[in-house]
Amino acid sequence: MAATAMHITGMITPVDARSAGRRSVAGITPEFYFQKTIDNSRLVKISDPKRRREIRMFSASVAALFLVMMFYAWQHFSSIEYGYKIESQKTERERLMEVNRTLKLEAASLRDPGRIDALARQMGLESPQPGQVIRLNPDDVSAAIMAQASPVAVITAQ
Repeated sequence: MAATAMHITGMITPVDARSAGRRSVAGITPEFYFQKTIDNSRLVKISDPKRRREIRMFSASVAALFLVMMFYAWQHFSSIEYGYKIESQKTERERLMEVNRTLKLEAASLRDPGRIDALARQMGLESPQPGQVIRLNPDDVSAAIMAQASPVAVITAQ
C-alpha cells in the first residue's frame, strides 16, 4: 500500500504527500510528522545573576569602546578642520602682506620730493625764501619756546 493511496485524517501528514517527487521504496516505512502544541504559559523564567552580570559587563565595555572611538574621531576631524583654518589664514596673511607691500610702494612714490615739487610748480607754488623755513633742532632741549607761528607769505594765483 503506497503512501499516496492512504487516506489519513487528523494532524498526521505523510512525508510523501508533502513532496510529490518522493516515492516510498518497498519495505521501508513512510515517515510521518506529528504536530504537537506546547503550552509554555505556565513557565517562569528564572533570572541568572551571572548571565546578567556578563551582559552588563559586555554592554559597559561596548559603550566604553564606542566613547573612545567617538572621542578619537572628534579629535581627528577637529585636527583636519584646524588644518584647513590654518591654511586659509596663511593664504590671507600672504595676501595682506602683498597688499601692505603695494601700499608701501604707493606711499613711497607719493612722498617722492621730485613728484611733490613738480605738482607744486603746476599749482603755481615757488620754492621757499630764506627765513621762511624754521627747522626744529631736537638737540636743543633748553629752548623754552616749543613752537612759534611766523607770518606766511601768500602767493596769489595769476
